[in-house]
Amino acid sequence: MRLNSVEYALMNNPLRELLQRRFEARRLRRLGGPLNGGRVLEIGCGRGVGIEIILNDFGADTVHGFDLDPRMVRLAARRTARCGERVSVWLGDASAISAADASYDAVFDFGIVHHIPNWRRAVAEIGRVLKPGGRFYGEEVLEPFIVNPLIRSLLRHPLADRFDRNTFAAALRQSGLRQIQSEQLGRSFAWFTALKPA
Repeated sequence: MRLNSVEYALMNNPLRELLQRRFEARRLRRLGGPLNGGRVLEIGCGRGVGIEIILNDFGADTVHGFDLDPRMVRLAARRTARCGERVSVWLGDASAISAADASYDAVFDFGIVHHIPNWRRAVAEIGRVLKPGGRFYGEEVLEPFIVNPLIRSLLRHPLADRFDRNTFAAALRQSGLRQIQSEQLGRSFAWFTALKPA
């Protein structure tokens, strides 16, 4: 599901970038550790901030990213052009990832899965494209936030079959992933790290 104009503005400003770098990425790294190289995928790459974080803060060798919105793909391509062959971005859908089975050492989700109507299919796709021993790093928005009447009046999210922390963790298990750690902030946000067993 594409972002509406309010979400687009919220996701494309210096405060969002600061939060992603100083709070979200640090929490995910604390929960899942660094990468020590490897080939990494970011689903819903937006304007490319996450790609930079994955390269510079997590230590990936290469990062591939895709987004459903052509505007975001163009922004990410411009932002990461100086990275050369270490980065590739394309137009894509997380519920049907254009990648072979077991092709990535890690997959990152900086708050994208809750935008996907068939989010369970997206989680299954994440499990499919991870190599054995590969890691998932995810930050997600939970159902109580999404169904809040004020949030519903401002932001556009699917409303059917949303998840809480336990439901998301169960979907990770059903996709063949073993949770490493998880944390929650209030009733609205959660962070997950998981491993695809070797």
